[in-house]
Amino acid sequence: MRKLVIAVDGYSSTGKSSISKIIAKKLNLVHLDTGSIYRAVTYYALKNCKNSEGKIDLDLLFKSLDKIEISFKEDKNELKLYLNGEEMSHKIRQIKVNNNVSFIAKQPEIRAFLLELQRNLAKNGGIIMDGRDIGAFVLPDADFKFFLTASVEERTKRRFQELKNSGIDTEEEKVRDNLLKRDKIDSERENSPLKQAEDAILIDNTFLTKEETIALILNYLKKT
Repeated sequence: MRKLVIAVDGYSSTGKSSISKIIAKKLNLVHLDTGSIYRAVTYYALKNCKNSEGKIDLDLLFKSLDKIEISFKEDKNELKLYLNGEEMSHKIRQIKVNNNVSFIAKQPEIRAFLLELQRNLAKNGGIIMDGRDIGAFVLPDADFKFFLTASVEERTKRRFQELKNSGIDTEEEKVRDNLLKRDKIDSERENSPLKQAEDAILIDNTFLTKEETIALILNYLKKT
């Protein structure tokens, strides 16, 4: 019997990845944070595809796509990402990657480059995949689709605390501005924008803890 395919979409700092990771362990599924794939490409671009002004050169990046090899190794229900053979869990979480990932992710060439990779990972089932366009575009036939949202104020607090716990010194106002910028770019891009799939279950977890959000999702899954 084919295992479940679950799509989880939503805004930044709604807990998509951490929540999906826990659900994966509870249901013995593999979890993939698709944002990590775009972060890996962004990291590569920042390291290898800058122009004379120190900004990302998109033409150079597009010409270099055949040099980008993204692979995964399963480790305790989690797919760990490797970029050209290097494990990237921490490096792709740097602030400079945060500040550029939405710009890279909105490029049609990048989304097309990564689409087949994502679909291939889900073709045999047994996966919960989170991102921005999973239910609406990447996996339109997923067994379950969830869309997470929360107020900007609450998401700012969560993201600021996450960065603080990671030892990254920043200001709440800068975190808020970054979230709003990413929301705008992700929602307004022409190619597979961030949006709720028509058949996705909407969950606003502004006033829900992570544990309560997980319990709510599991309750929906148990109903079938």
